[in-house]
Amino acid sequence: MDRSDAHSADAGRTGADRSDTHHSDAGRADTRRTNTRRAVVVGAGIGGLTAAVALHRRGWRVTVLERSADLAPVGAGIALAPNAQRALDVVGLGDRVRALSAWQGDGGMRTPAGRWLVRTDAAAAAARFGGPLVLLHRATLVEILTSALPDGTVRTGTAATVADPGDDRRPARVTAVAQGAETEREADLVLAADGIHSATRRALFPDHPGPRYSGRTTWRVVVPAPGRPFAPHETWGAGRLWGTQPLKDGRVYAYAMATAPEGARAPDDEKAELLRLFGDWHHPVPEILAAVDPDRVLRHDVHHLITPLPAYHRGRVALLGDAAHAMMPSLGQGGNQAVEDAVVLAHHAGADGGFTPSRALAAYTADRLPRTTAIVRKAARTGALTMLSAPPAVALRSVLVGAASRLGPGLLLKGFDGIADWRPPGDPSRVS
Repeated sequence: MDRSDAHSADAGRTGADRSDTHHSDAGRADTRRTNTRRAVVVGAGIGGLTAAVALHRRGWRVTVLERSADLAPVGAGIALAPNAQRALDVVGLGDRVRALSAWQGDGGMRTPAGRWLVRTDAAAAAARFGGPLVLLHRATLVEILTSALPDGTVRTGTAATVADPGDDRRPARVTAVAQGAETEREADLVLAADGIHSATRRALFPDHPGPRYSGRTTWRVVVPAPGRPFAPHETWGAGRLWGTQPLKDGRVYAYAMATAPEGARAPDDEKAELLRLFGDWHHPVPEILAAVDPDRVLRHDVHHLITPLPAYHRGRVALLGDAAHAMMPSLGQGGNQAVEDAVVLAHHAGADGGFTPSRALAAYTADRLPRTTAIVRKAARTGALTMLSAPPAVALRSVLVGAASRLGPGLLLKGFDGIADWRPPGDPSRVS
């Protein structure tokens, strides 16, 4: 849903909102009069909304411009690891997310025939990383985030492009198109959370090669829970992967990945494709597929920014989330890293009147670029391991994973050291 162009739903705003949208001079005068710094967020996905909440709590006046006509999330489930939960603690929302945790017992990794390769324990993971893994529907997370913003903060149906990134001496300028009318805003800070195909990233770094197709495609569904119980699991086959995870509301989030040519689609429908690829796998996969509505299967090719950007900012504009560091889903960290970005950026933007864009955003890049680059690369390596397809390689993988499991669960959890145990900068208790 983080996208940077569309048509508008601007008609319902108040007269005051319209004047501040349509006249950049009025916005400049308001900033001088109130000494309130103004931020524009391009894209109302998870990262953009978290950034809006974080800046709002720091005293910024924030406007979020979203090209889609509403905030219905494009997606299904999202797993928030302890690192993202601690980031949400900074904005007072961590406990609301933790209350939605559904995974309390055992889970693990299986073969398509159902043999367990690895058994995992939610309590052991929580003890190691300081909290549980929380799986929730993206719509639920969007609702939690928007509830922490003032009414009118999010403007849907509004396309936004950065006309001028600005610098320490002049504000950034954002052009917005709503209902066919073009307007301009000035901002002390612009956050581009406009997704993997970010127009802002292309404008700031035109020589960067951009996202690369990973060779994998994914499917996602949310369905009622099957009649027979099951343990949460991820199952690795030959060039294919399936995961089934419970949601707090009693439904099930299932995801799948397979090697495929870029742009390929099923000749009939995507449910039929899933049945061909996974229909004979262990319980509860057949039951999940039987409950799938063919019209509600989400399929997306996986692209990632395997070549890192030189920076995550230019002038007064900062990139975050997939716009900055799109990654394969194999570590489940894409949304988590966007949440981290948001609170780190707000930390460096500060709460006093001494905001200097070049210094604040250079510090943001210095904090985020090395960490996210390492995670993008680790996700790519893990993705390559999960997608092995040659029978000897798949057999060897199963042997090695099983052997590692027998040495103790800590050895497997160690792969998330430095990721899930991350803590936000500063003292969260000082953020009012």
